[in-house]
Amino acid sequence: MTDFDEFSFLPDQAAEAGLTVPIPRGERLTLTLPDGRTLSAVRYGGSAPEVTLLHGAGLNAHTWDTTILALGRPALAIDLAGHGDSSWRDDAAYTPRNLAPDVVAALSEWTDRPQVLVGQSLGGLTAAPVAASAPDAVSRLLIVDITPGVDPDAGPTQVRTFFAGPTDWASRDELVDRALAFGLGGGSREKAARGVFLNSRVRADGRVEWKHHFAHLAAAAANDAGGTPSRDDAVTALLSGAGWDDLAAVRAPITLIRGERGYVTEADAAEFARRVPAARTLTFASGHNVQEDAPVELARAIADLL
Repeated sequence: MTDFDEFSFLPDQAAEAGLTVPIPRGERLTLTLPDGRTLSAVRYGGSAPEVTLLHGAGLNAHTWDTTILALGRPALAIDLAGHGDSSWRDDAAYTPRNLAPDVVAALSEWTDRPQVLVGQSLGGLTAAPVAASAPDAVSRLLIVDITPGVDPDAGPTQVRTFFAGPTDWASRDELVDRALAFGLGGGSREKAARGVFLNSRVRADGRVEWKHHFAHLAAAAANDAGGTPSRDDAVTALLSGAGWDDLAAVRAPITLIRGERGYVTEADAAEFARRVPAARTLTFASGHNVQEDAPVELARAIADLL
């Protein structure tokens, strides 16, 4: 499909969430970074963004679509490096501190006021060094279902195993089948197909591959380990950074949202509260991808910060 409108799914997403709201105008943005890479994002609404959102590993900016529809405010959703339509890094170093400068550049280019910065999973870990290094660009920080202390051998194992498969496929239907087999995709084949379509591309040879670099890195790590997903891989690396130091340096008020079935356990939340005592913590009845499991509730939490 050559003339595909990436925003064509928005009416269906609004209907699925029970939202009777105006469908905002969406536009794709591209920024050339100093090292020649490109950073891509989607912007919604007819005025300057009030909220900037950072997705998790293996996802892309469109994971926030329904949350943005429910929020009804101008928003910017960024494709982190190695994801969506943003360039892959030659060094494959997708740690939060490596990703943060791209986001700071995006805030400088595409926003004109301090943002409520929302980050889920990898995006949440990245949001902390963004807020710490660019305090004037961030008014509030909302971290969704991640803390620096999350055990990489617990919840993230599912992501590692899911992506440690073939790097190319005959059709998108095969990718949808794999997502559903892992209990991913939003609970229905229609939602899974939409997510796969927005997160994959068709190569010149007709084969389908994930847009994000993580699948290729996970598959390579599994191959090196004889077919078993490796603990010493990109997913583990992004969880082993200096996240607590970054959080300690954030001046903006911080909120943590954890999903009851997500990665952040009660013990993780207690450690977060001990290390970041001024922050507040909310618990939602959702899995790790709160923005897809409980988008309307998440939008309300974001609206409270605005």
